[in-house]
Amino acid sequence: MAIQKLYAGAKLRELRGRMGLTQKEFATKLGVSLPYLNQMENNNRPVSSSVMLGLVQEFGYDVTELASGDTERLVSDMREALADPVFTEAAPPLPDLRLTASNAPALARAFLDLHRAYRQTHERLASLDEALGREGARVAASPWEEVRDFFHYCDNYIDAVDHAAERFAEKAGGNLDAHIRAAFDDQGIAVRYADDAGIRRYDPSRKELTLSPRTAPETQRFQLLHQYALIAQGRLLEATLDLARFQTDTARSIAKVGMANYFAGAVLMPYGRFMEAAGETRHDLEELAVRFGASIEQVAHRLSTMQRPGAKGIPFFFVRVDQAGTITKRHSATRLQFARFGGACPLWNVHQAFETPGRFLRQLAETPDGVRYLCLARDVSKSGGSFHAPTRRFAIGLGCEVQHASAVVYADGMDIGTASAYQPIGISCRICERTNCHQRSVPPLERQLRIDPDQRGTLPYEIGR
Repeated sequence: MAIQKLYAGAKLRELRGRMGLTQKEFATKLGVSLPYLNQMENNNRPVSSSVMLGLVQEFGYDVTELASGDTERLVSDMREALADPVFTEAAPPLPDLRLTASNAPALARAFLDLHRAYRQTHERLASLDEALGREGARVAASPWEEVRDFFHYCDNYIDAVDHAAERFAEKAGGNLDAHIRAAFDDQGIAVRYADDAGIRRYDPSRKELTLSPRTAPETQRFQLLHQYALIAQGRLLEATLDLARFQTDTARSIAKVGMANYFAGAVLMPYGRFMEAAGETRHDLEELAVRFGASIEQVAHRLSTMQRPGAKGIPFFFVRVDQAGTITKRHSATRLQFARFGGACPLWNVHQAFETPGRFLRQLAETPDGVRYLCLARDVSKSGGSFHAPTRRFAIGLGCEVQHASAVVYADGMDIGTASAYQPIGISCRICERTNCHQRSVPPLERQLRIDPDQRGTLPYEIGR
């Protein structure tokens, strides 16, 4: 098997900038010539093994960061955006996109932001949004998308918040519930339970937190920790948000909620203990949920965050969808990308989880780039707590590249060595290159179509090469 060369010019430049070194000083510390370093920083040469060794010895750098998924994510996002019919010319070839993502990631993200703004304008016009016709109206980037992208490009791992949560959990001494109650007592905050609280309501003037008694114990514990993060960890959250530089106050507020959720999950499942337990149980979600007093969804989400430098877990993707197939949560530490515009692949097993409530569905899947995955799906419907209360229906998907399958209990008994066992899936039909998919909803935008009125196969057209 051919070894893939690693081009990481942007990350080398970023590291050199953080160290405040000139190219000459950096080259000397790495033991290479100045021209050779210049070529690597401009992606004219791959990063050599001797340079990787120098990065570890001289700077203590985690060289796995060089191969993180940022480049492939940007390439995937750009390919999907360029499949939009607004781009009438042929899309740039894949090598050009990879070159842009590697050498000019800021430019690639600016392009994606521009395309997102265009899509939002187009959708508002299509729905006759009268606000666009008002004087002074302008189109802003979606705060929700901005926050999702922030977590997406952080590999869903926030180091400072994660460590703070772990320290809080360590002080609990094995009795987390008592420690949480003591923490609220120290803040002078009363906790009560009432049916009219929604899920959680905090009154700062009365220093009173009200929770719904109808929710599951793990949900109540999570909501307590969420509110504690907002109150007692406010300075840490604000400092982390300052570094993110969100464009709007709305995006910052959404991200703050996300940060508080992150803190809560990291307290329930502190990094070191959770990493050890995940290995012991071979990532059995049910065992981990019982051991840490968390829900299946909380455990799956936490597994997707285990990307601490120097102590990384298996790179998992995590996604949650509603019954319409809309992705409501998405995080990926793998190369698998999710559809940003339109529906996800209908062959992905997460869509079938609603048909088998309470059961885990397993799938071996292969994406068009040839990468194979072990995929797990399950419904996580949430009762409203009474007969007349509506039930919120979701399904979650969790998965990793098949090379990690031996460390995951859900791979047991699956024929991972047989090519025919893998279901071909894609990101979305508009950019999927497969020509023989029986579930295709729309033609691929980059291919020519052949229409024969006298012949009909699975699709009413043939896709050209």
